[in-house]
Amino acid sequence: MMTIKAKMQMRIKRSKHYVFIRDDFKDIADYDQIGRVLRNLVQEGELLKVGYGIYTKARKNQITGKVMPACPEGADAVILEALNRLNIKITLGEATAKYLSGESTQIPAFTQIKTPRRFTRQLSVGRSQINV
Repeated sequence: MMTIKAKMQMRIKRSKHYVFIRDDFKDIADYDQIGRVLRNLVQEGELLKVGYGIYTKARKNQITGKVMPACPEGADAVILEALNRLNIKITLGEATAKYLSGESTQIPAFTQIKTPRRFTRQLSVGRSQINV
């Protein structure tokens, strides 16, 4: 018999996604139990909290020993995936859009992401953040 935590860890490990929301686990346990396990996994450094009910896979930085997102594309990619998972339509800032489309070779200092006005949720991964 597997524990709720073991089932959730298995699902996280097997998933191709880096971002998870509570609904991903609603078939395993009820809302409160899922919340407890997610908090536990954050404390153990297996997950990082990105925002309310949003988590990402984590790993230890080999140099600093600090917990960081496991996503190879970095923190901006985690935030973009989180917005995608929440079905939020976004537009990229002008400099970011030009760079990604190949119009410009200048790498923007930070990724500008514009969300609809009614999206007020705070998302942050390291120095990358939205609505903070």
